[in-house]
Amino acid sequence: MKVSVVLCTAPDAVTAERLARILVEEALAACVNLLAPCQSVYRWQGQLESASEIPMIIKTTAENYPRLEARLVELHPYEVPEILALPVEAGLPSYLTWVAEQANSRG
Repeated sequence: MKVSVVLCTAPDAVTAERLARILVEEALAACVNLLAPCQSVYRWQGQLESASEIPMIIKTTAENYPRLEARLVELHPYEVPEILALPVEAGLPSYLTWVAEQANSRG
């Protein structure tokens, strides 16, 4: 089973924790790391913007990714949330097995 790391940002810690709990409770993710707030600078609707956000690092499987993406889009307060899936090329085999066991499409 292929493991993926998904990057996502949330507008605040409360939202990030809510999203993380739902993803893990629904077995869409094995683990979600909530990082310290960061300052994001981006262009939105033609305007230069800057906002404090909470980065989230989500561990899941490639098989689970479509369901995880759909759930994040459904729950996320942003019109266009940052959701980027990165394939894991290598890792501790026992950890990769744990991710695959925890993040399964059966829930």
